[in-house]
Amino acid sequence: MAGENVILTIAFNDPELDSEELEAQAQSLLTQMRDLDEVETVDRVLDPNPPEGNKAIGGILVGLLMAEVSVANFKKLGGFLGNRLGNKPIKLKVKAPDGREMELEASSQQEFDYAYEKAQAFLKGN
Repeated sequence: MAGENVILTIAFNDPELDSEELEAQAQSLLTQMRDLDEVETVDRVLDPNPPEGNKAIGGILVGLLMAEVSVANFKKLGGFLGNRLGNKPIKLKVKAPDGREMELEASSQQEFDYAYEKAQAFLKGN
């Protein structure tokens, strides 16, 4: 249930990659995360304001994923994400079950690990 879970938004934002390459990274991670037991749901992020004339039913935002995970599984997910995202420039947005939000950025394994530790402390209320 969303009210009891953490909502994690992952944005690939490498300025050296074009939108197709960012999209490929997001799609690859999406496929991998769908196979994880720790993740309740994971999907693309729909564009709330798709371009006029867009034939699709709501376009997606390039390079973005949104996952829902229990607080208990949030730490476990960190290892998985660290292995796959540790050296990619990304932004993470963490929404706690109580509605508080935190945004973090990382572009190296060390920065990712530090950001994820801060996110865990944030969820614990520290």
